[in-house]
Amino acid sequence: MNVGLTGDTVLTLYPLTYLEEGEEVTVGCAETGSYAVLPTDGAALLRQLGSGLTVDEAGQWYRREYGEDVDVVEFVEALEELEFLCPPEFVGEAEARGGGGVGARVRGGVRARVRGGVGPGRVRWQRLGEAIFSPAGWLCMTALIVAAAVAIWREPLVRPANHDVFFTRYMSVVELAVFLGQIPLLLFHESFHALAGRRLGLRSTLSIGRRLYFVVVITQLDGLVTVPRRKRYLPMLAGMLADLLAIAALTLIAAATRKSDGGLSATGAICLSLAYVTLIRLLWQFYFYLETDLYYVAVTVLGCVDLQKTARAILKNRWNRLRGRDAALIDPETWHPQDRKIGRWYSWLLLVGWSLSLAMLPLVLVPLIYHVLSTVGRRLTHPAGQSLAGLADSVVFLLINVAQLAVIWWIVRRERRRAASAPRYEHVLS
Repeated sequence: MNVGLTGDTVLTLYPLTYLEEGEEVTVGCAETGSYAVLPTDGAALLRQLGSGLTVDEAGQWYRREYGEDVDVVEFVEALEELEFLCPPEFVGEAEARGGGGVGARVRGGVRARVRGGVGPGRVRWQRLGEAIFSPAGWLCMTALIVAAAVAIWREPLVRPANHDVFFTRYMSVVELAVFLGQIPLLLFHESFHALAGRRLGLRSTLSIGRRLYFVVVITQLDGLVTVPRRKRYLPMLAGMLADLLAIAALTLIAAATRKSDGGLSATGAICLSLAYVTLIRLLWQFYFYLETDLYYVAVTVLGCVDLQKTARAILKNRWNRLRGRDAALIDPETWHPQDRKIGRWYSWLLLVGWSLSLAMLPLVLVPLIYHVLSTVGRRLTHPAGQSLAGLADSVVFLLINVAQLAVIWWIVRRERRRAASAPRYEHVLS
């Protein structure tokens, strides 16, 4: 290990948060985004190590408190894997943020600094998050949604419908408008997740990933598991709230920009197209098996830790049993008890969901893609009689779709490289 551990060592820990839930304590580190679920005695030992006790003193304390010995060295090695230990060069910063167990012996004159220019105890954009989700902010958001609902009730023209997407006969224009228009709307969705978390002092990171063959944007809220359950729901649901606000705003713009004859303007037609696609994305959140926002709400309500991973492991064990490969079975004792309990039935839901999504490929998506591409191909291979605009539409349409396939291929390759190099350890300690 890298900490040069001896009996006289005083550990330097990042600031940690402790959330007690029954016989377990969730310990999280916002600095590294890592967390662990510990038994109460393990959390108590960690607190003692963070309070300034040496390794030997912590072991003696545990013996007096619980009447048995503990391997403190092995415990500290697990803490290092979890990135709870603060490197020596950041010791001053850990003190500034309220870290434990630093002491004059290890400080060594390191100058305290704060990342991102944010004072201790606060994160960037925290005040903006507090303002948006303040009573005044909720009043404004409610007024916007109610106004849009009234507009939809009074004006049938702005009600969501399938034909809203196809506001022009040029497919490349439709796809470009939807693709480019959804980028800021996706960022708006994810920014609400981030701001709702930063309102609680949580850091966040943004990344691109996939769920099966769907490309998704992911906001990771570091330390959310260490926040009391009742405070986790808003950060999880804030993205869906952002989608509702976007739909409301786009609908009101469409209603306000109607032409004098009562028809939709070009701006209004594009807004309704974006609003309908956003509505579809909002409904997509009910696909729990794809780890959507509502999935995380559900596992929080159920008290799970990593239900998706456990359900996959259960399915893998069932498959290996069918093949008679008992040696390849994953030990259920490595799973969190609540994950193991819920995973018995959730694994079947996961299997059905995956099967339906994969069945959509040959039954729905492939025929649809074939029809569209064959139409585009005929335009390009038989240009006679085709307008220049029609040919340009076909070329741009193909380029856009090739680019999307390239993005999916890049994401899959990146995930495989990360999986191959990722350290393998469990975050649930006992």
